[in-house]
Amino acid sequence: MENIDLLITNATILTLDKQNSRSGSLAVTNGRISGIWTESEPPSTIILTPRTEVLNLNGRTIIPGFIDTHNHILMYALNKNKVNCSTPPNSSVDDILERVKLMAIDTPKGKWIEGYGYDDTLLKEQRHPTREELDRVAPDHPVFLTHISSHFAAVNSKALILAGIDESVSNPRGGHFGRDINGRLDGVLHEIPAMEYVQKYVPVPSVDEMITALGEGSKDYLSQGITTNSDAGVGLFIGEAELEAHIVAAKEGINPMRSQLMVMHTLLRKGEKFGNYSAEQLNEEIMKSSNGNARLDSAKMFQDGSIQGLTGALREPYYNNPDVVGELLYHQEAFNEEILDLHRRGFRVTIHGNGDRAIGSILDSYSYALEKAPKDNHRHRIEHVQTATIDDLDKMKQLSVAGSVFINHVYYWGDRHKRLFLGPERASRISPLADMVDRDILFTLHSDCPVTPISPLFSVWAAVNRLTKEGEILGADQRIDVVTALKSMTIFGAKLNFNEANVGSIEIGKQADFTVLGDDPTQVNPMEIKDIPVEATLIGGKIVYEKEGALLG
Repeated sequence: MENIDLLITNATILTLDKQNSRSGSLAVTNGRISGIWTESEPPSTIILTPRTEVLNLNGRTIIPGFIDTHNHILMYALNKNKVNCSTPPNSSVDDILERVKLMAIDTPKGKWIEGYGYDDTLLKEQRHPTREELDRVAPDHPVFLTHISSHFAAVNSKALILAGIDESVSNPRGGHFGRDINGRLDGVLHEIPAMEYVQKYVPVPSVDEMITALGEGSKDYLSQGITTNSDAGVGLFIGEAELEAHIVAAKEGINPMRSQLMVMHTLLRKGEKFGNYSAEQLNEEIMKSSNGNARLDSAKMFQDGSIQGLTGALREPYYNNPDVVGELLYHQEAFNEEILDLHRRGFRVTIHGNGDRAIGSILDSYSYALEKAPKDNHRHRIEHVQTATIDDLDKMKQLSVAGSVFINHVYYWGDRHKRLFLGPERASRISPLADMVDRDILFTLHSDCPVTPISPLFSVWAAVNRLTKEGEILGADQRIDVVTALKSMTIFGAKLNFNEANVGSIEIGKQADFTVLGDDPTQVNPMEIKDIPVEATLIGGKIVYEKEGALLG
């Protein structure tokens, strides 16, 4: 072995290969793993050169770099400059109003005020902020506050006026405008189709501002050990400019992570810039423009909303509202044809589905496309897979459809799902990981950041323990073991990304993407997994994050 650039010694290496082997040292050459040894030091026959960097991990654990297959890093990064409406720190509508009021004082009249992260079900009043309340604290500014789920917004009168919305407005398919007991618009926009009426009037950041934001956001992701990341809706709010920002940030190393771009299907429709592109053509353009640091992941669609917003499409009514079952965003026939078009053009398709009726609709569309144009190894996906039934999972297996599972729902919404939205029986089955393991369905875990904080170790913890915020184990029979949970954010993610030949496990020839942990997740008390510190993150054998001199100090 020649020209070793990096030698890692005295480590606890979880390779997460097929044998789940453990090692003690490894070598990196030209950004790829060139040697792995069981012992803590390589054999004496290994020759080091003056330029070889040696990292003694002093027993720390090293695993393949984490892969988060579904989040919204650009949205997360842009939120940093908006009003923080989250709970905590806010516990009431009044707390949020005070923050909006303070922002209005420092914002020129007429300029938009944006906020993010409020959760009506966690606020003392158990409701959204209203138009009248926002008018009171910001009468001279249009206001747009986004719900934690990104499926609702609260706006004031000035925002409605600028958007040309009056009392005669009709509800769009898949969304509606909230109204008070007198039938007057209350300023709450339910679901993306309604939000878009106002959001298109909110000034958008420039490409340069988005590039800078991606750089800042990536620092937080790297600190959590993420080396490959998927933005799950490129173009959702700002259009093609989002794609440009991602490509430049990747090309210039402003965002050092390996980027998977889930491009909104609306940018791929006939008449749009990419309307005549095949997936291969678009991927080649992205790869070339980003110096190989970004790749096309998929064409992204939605088929319903969120369970907590009563807009996830269910087969049976909501537990707390027997008149509501949610709504599919697309009629099945039109949905089928759009999926078929994307499928024939070579796109892997990823579709948001929370409710079981939406999941069934998605599976029907995939079945339709595969019947018309059979294709092996398509790896079409369902995003979130929150309330999939046994029959849904059986059909996923039959069609070889993969799932990216929003496991964090269990902790953050499990109690409310049981008490309010789904009832005990359905709530205990959300994110049915054990049933997916039993069927050998390819799946990953994700954070959906900024809906929940970015933390792969937290998601692993949630999958292993299924503990809710109030301390209840929700669906004990759906817990999975630690190694499987770790693989769901490493090698399974690599497979979902069609990149298992290069990343996802620690094996000779693969790219040297590593996460260094302060403890071994397979050895600690399972309840402590989320608290294990991330000491460092390496991409291509280069340190891109280090906690307070953990490696070099």
